[in-house]
Amino acid sequence: MTDARKLDRYEAPGYLARYRERREAAAPEQNGSDGTPLYLRRFRDRGAIATVAPPSPVVEFDGATFTPALAEASRGKEIAAPVERRASEKVVCEISIIRHGVTQGYSTDAGLTPMGGWQAHRRGHELARRWDAGDKVRLVCAATNRARQTAEQIYRGATDGMQMWGHDVELSEPEAIPELRNFGVWTPDGLRDVTSAFRQYQATMEKLERMAVGDRPRWLVEIDRFYRAQLGGADPIQMWLTIPLMYFEPPALCVRRFWRGFHRLMAESPDHGRIVAATHSGPMRAFATWAHGYDPGEPLNTEEIRVKLREGGRTAFVSYRNRVTEVHVPPADEFPAWDEV
Repeated sequence: MTDARKLDRYEAPGYLARYRERREAAAPEQNGSDGTPLYLRRFRDRGAIATVAPPSPVVEFDGATFTPALAEASRGKEIAAPVERRASEKVVCEISIIRHGVTQGYSTDAGLTPMGGWQAHRRGHELARRWDAGDKVRLVCAATNRARQTAEQIYRGATDGMQMWGHDVELSEPEAIPELRNFGVWTPDGLRDVTSAFRQYQATMEKLERMAVGDRPRWLVEIDRFYRAQLGGADPIQMWLTIPLMYFEPPALCVRRFWRGFHRLMAESPDHGRIVAATHSGPMRAFATWAHGYDPGEPLNTEEIRVKLREGGRTAFVSYRNRVTEVHVPPADEFPAWDEV
């Protein structure tokens, strides 16, 4: 029996017919009268608009003029006082406390890695955006290699940034000062930086373990506890901040030492309205904990704590990780002598 149904159809399916109708309706828009494709005509139209576009406007705010591109790059989440209160809250000195860049290691006084150098260079470039023409900036650092190299890269990055943004700023070359050193550990050879004490700790521990005689000195017991916490994945800085350690420099003394150095710098250079200090994470964390009343965590490499000293030098605003706290500044001539009480 022969099947009468026809299997060959010449009309297009419904979905294909509708697609062809849409293509035919859009054909005049796709190609111009001269056959130019739509994408090419739109590209030419954008080029014509760009050639007649007005120049980027200049923004004026609080007596300063800058481009929107600079404002976009330099804006932050820092909480600032309202404009109407700025007259009564005059800032006489702004201090930027910056942690060093990524270092090659902490078992010795090592320098920065290429990434750490680039981080510090970028930080200097960003600092130059915030500076105004006529500012005088003093750049200081701790005496360690990683802090010194960080300050050198900040200097280079800030110099490049000032040339790029056209800011005429007087920036001093990096200078190491003793007040910015890392927290210390007492050893038989005297007070040492916690990093430099590690070498003496290793040598003494190896000798005692090899000879297996005698008790370990008390300073060695504490520093062994500190480094074992770090090797075990814990937070040794938190232990230093919260647990009394008899042979470690207390966090409060680090904060006092920082302020003593800042007071000295401001007395030596009263016309310098800005100070940039490259230092270490431990004292920075103690400084932020003192200001905010809680431990805000370990600062990242080249992260910054901003201190704005108000007129009179009695109070200051300390900002770190989008929180601003008003603090009372310890006077330069006031330092408790606990042993005499």
